[in-house]
Amino acid sequence: MSELTNIRALATSGMEAQAARLRHVSENIANTDTPGYRRKTASFEDVVVEGRRTGEVKIGQVELDRSELSRIYDPGHPLADQSGHYDGSNVNLVIEIADAREAQRSYEANLKMFDQARQMSSSLLELLRK
Repeated sequence: MSELTNIRALATSGMEAQAARLRHVSENIANTDTPGYRRKTASFEDVVVEGRRTGEVKIGQVELDRSELSRIYDPGHPLADQSGHYDGSNVNLVIEIADAREAQRSYEANLKMFDQARQMSSSLLELLRK
């Protein structure tokens, strides 16, 4: 029974990590047109307990993408310099949408794994009652 509990803990950690990833993607998409906005990225880290990996994951430190900001020409913009340019964001909507789809599919896979473990636990308890 403890193995089924471990599977549920693994699936839960995966769902939590993917949900956090999706929040960052959503923030990036919402700030696509924000001048000077840098894309947020986050990596996953293994959960370590007493020096041993548990198999669970967590979201790592959020970092800002240091790639170059786009230069936008708009002389009437309040942030424009003498040449009429200002710094846009470095968010690429194609990348963000692909990341969102990947996070969604990974979340769904973890959800299915969690549900399967739950069904197996229920079936085992039913067998033990008989």
